[in-house]
Amino acid sequence: MPNTLLNSRDIQFQLYEVLNSASLTERSRFTEHSRETFNAAIDTAAQIAEDLFANHNAKLDNHEPQFDGKKVSIIPEVKTAFDALATAGFIAGRQDYELDGMQLPEVIMAVCMGYFTSANASTSGYSFLTAAAANLIRIFASDTLKDQFLSPLLKGRFSGTMALTEPHAGSSLADIRTTAKPTTEGHYLIKGDKMFISGGDHELTDNIVHLVLAKIEGAPLGVKGISLFLVPKYTLDSNGEPNQRNDVTLTGLIHKMGYRGTTSTALAFGDNGACVGYLIGEAHQGLRYMFQMMNEARVGVAMGATMIGYRGYLYSLHYARERLQGRKATDGPEASQIPIVEHADVRRMLLAQKSYVEGGLSLCLLGASLLDDINTLEHSTDVKDTQILLDLLTPVIKSWCSEFGPKANDLAIQILGGSGYTREYPVEQYWRDNRLNPIHEGTNGIQSLDLLGRKVWQHNSLGLQLLGKRIQSDIVRAQSSENSRCSVWAQTLGQALLSVQKITMQLGADLAANKVESTLANAACYMNIVGKVTVAWLWLRQALAAEAGLTKLKLNSTTNTEDTHFYNGKLQAAQYFFKWELSSIHQDLALLENRDETCLAMQNEWF
Repeated sequence: MPNTLLNSRDIQFQLYEVLNSASLTERSRFTEHSRETFNAAIDTAAQIAEDLFANHNAKLDNHEPQFDGKKVSIIPEVKTAFDALATAGFIAGRQDYELDGMQLPEVIMAVCMGYFTSANASTSGYSFLTAAAANLIRIFASDTLKDQFLSPLLKGRFSGTMALTEPHAGSSLADIRTTAKPTTEGHYLIKGDKMFISGGDHELTDNIVHLVLAKIEGAPLGVKGISLFLVPKYTLDSNGEPNQRNDVTLTGLIHKMGYRGTTSTALAFGDNGACVGYLIGEAHQGLRYMFQMMNEARVGVAMGATMIGYRGYLYSLHYARERLQGRKATDGPEASQIPIVEHADVRRMLLAQKSYVEGGLSLCLLGASLLDDINTLEHSTDVKDTQILLDLLTPVIKSWCSEFGPKANDLAIQILGGSGYTREYPVEQYWRDNRLNPIHEGTNGIQSLDLLGRKVWQHNSLGLQLLGKRIQSDIVRAQSSENSRCSVWAQTLGQALLSVQKITMQLGADLAANKVESTLANAACYMNIVGKVTVAWLWLRQALAAEAGLTKLKLNSTTNTEDTHFYNGKLQAAQYFFKWELSSIHQDLALLENRDETCLAMQNEWF
């Protein structure tokens, strides 16, 4: 049975027919690129993913990393794949040519890295963290630290981590206890414990660069006292080569239900009082710097959740087309069995998956394209507005994709029936791997609080206004469409957008009246509404592009059955999302409008 990583036709459609990513080559940063070079990078990533990542996905799940008290051992295929990705330039892919990067747009890099995640989420995790760490160092670290650590990270000689979480604090970063003591030698001595640190120890690279949140002695309380430090596994000699082992100790590996191949570690910093750390940027600004990496990681988690969901969808689709079981309700027992894809309920589950993963991909690529705009637009006002819009959408992107990606995997298991729950088929691993993403980089509950408690109100709610303008522009475009379905969907979306704006004003009034706890109690409902309205908008955009594609085929008198089926599939998936998914926001709206206190009023003792 084929085990396709992604639908390459959908990738081309989303990039060039929906987003018009080819036009990026008109911007000065990308003038040396073309649609052909973009596709060449994507094809290279897809080939490496197919050959060197997918080949050990199940093996790595069955043979997770081991720690013998001294050293972490990982199956050799992981290093082979990591080195191939690094040698092909994908860790540095988005960086300047001067940094030996390929200066690729974020939206193209998102697709490239998406192939690796689809093939093997665990192995791709090491390169993903390394690229994000390198980007933070490039932006915020001193020239000295950049000279020492940036190039080895981008080349894959060193790898990177983000060390935030502590056993007692979890996501509450204000309560971290890791300390940093200044020395006369220009560095700090770090002491504390971190846990759930992905990629925290291994032998894949010559060195590991930990980005550690800590508080300098005497720092202000809470998040205002957090600083960021670069803490290497090995300190460097005068030639920039790993030299002495730093006082960073692996105290144990954490064994997860999925993502088993990415080491999840508990680390002790400074047990012997000799953990060397270097301050990044200014003191007490660490959380601001780390949010650069965290926000990048949140969009990356969303893409990963979508990719794993996508792979499960494609596998269950192939299975449903080949698995013979049952007959049509009108057939007698003498009739031949039919593929289960012919059963309406199986089509329901496939349509749901298609709407989730192709909608999620559209959402992730939108986020990446906004980052390209931030990096390359010429007018400062446009850049500022785009940054505000991306800030608003980041928790939505992370939360929506990491909720509905695993839901797609759940449906894939259901389509395979009893086989779906066995390890002889891959879909159960996909679900296990994906189930971590709603927790990664801040739980979806935290994302909901971030959206309703902070992001919506920043800059006088300009982000929501900018989102509304973009949605309204496509509503107008769809209402003039010759496709009656697009026009109806546009009207439905317009009503949903109006509901979002109305409930936002009501919730804002409650917050202004100091009803903070009761307002934020149902933040998940607000996230669900904004997420589904946003994805419905993106499905409308896909539908319009599909309609344009069909029109072009007709005008050119082109008989392309494959493209015709593809475009009709897009329109049908859009219809599913509008009729089955967008309509569900009315329950959340009712809960918010009625200020429902069911959850808030529940007492601990009543459980």
